[in-house]
Amino acid sequence: MSVVADLVRHLTDLLQPLFGAASAAAAVVLFTALVRLLVHPLSRAAARGQKARAALQPRIAELRARHHRDPARLQEAVLRLHAEEKVSPLSGCLPSLFQLPAFFLLYHLFSSETVGGRANTLLGHELFAAPLGGRWTDALGDGGVFGAAGLVYLGLFAVVAVVAAFGYRLTRRSMAAGAAPSPAGSGAGVPVPGTAALTRFLPFTSFFTLVTVAVVPLAAALYVVTSTTWSVVERAVLYR
Repeated sequence: MSVVADLVRHLTDLLQPLFGAASAAAAVVLFTALVRLLVHPLSRAAARGQKARAALQPRIAELRARHHRDPARLQEAVLRLHAEEKVSPLSGCLPSLFQLPAFFLLYHLFSSETVGGRANTLLGHELFAAPLGGRWTDALGDGGVFGAAGLVYLGLFAVVAVVAAFGYRLTRRSMAAGAAPSPAGSGAGVPVPGTAALTRFLPFTSFFTLVTVAVVPLAAALYVVTSTTWSVVERAVLYR
C-alpha cells in the first residue's frame, strides 16, 4: 500500500499548481486513468473475444436446434465449440478482475489513519468540502443531503446515473446483436444453459455503481466513477 500512497502523493504534488485544494482528488482520477491504460490491452482483447463469440452465433443456433431437448449436451457442445475456436466466454471479465487490486489498495489507503507507521496525510485532503476519506453517511451527518459535502455526492450520483444509463443501453444493444437466431421449428427460445439469468441480470449491473459510491470512501468512489466512465466510453469505441 505504501507504493500506492507514494504514487498518489507524488501525483498530488504534481497537480497542486493546477487544482489547488482538489489536487489529491485529481491525483486519484489520474491514478485511475493510469490503471485503465495498463488494463487497456486486456479490454481490446475482450472486445476481440466478444466479436469472435458473435461470429459463432450461427453455429450455436445450429447446436441449439440439434440439442434443444438435451440441455446438458447443448452446454457441452457449446463449450467444445468455444474451445475449438479458442474463444473464451470469460475473456470479458479480465479487465475488471485486474483492476480489483488497485481499487482495494486505494480503498485501504483512504481508510487507514497511518501508512508505513506515519500519519496518513492524504486523509486531510478534500474534494470541495467533502473529505477524501469520508463517506456519504458522514456527509449526511454533516449538513445533510444538500450540505456542502452532500452536494459533492449528489454530483457524483448524477454522473454515475448518466453513465449507468448509457452503459445499460450499450449492454442491451450488444446482447441483442449477439443473440443467436433460431430457425423455425428448431427449438426456438431454448437458451444456452446458464445464460438466461445472466441475460436478464447483466444490463442492470451498471447501476450497482451507485451503491458502491454511497458506501466507500470518497477517494475510492472517485476511482469507481472514473473507471466506470472510462469503461463505457471504451466499450462505445471498441464495440462499435
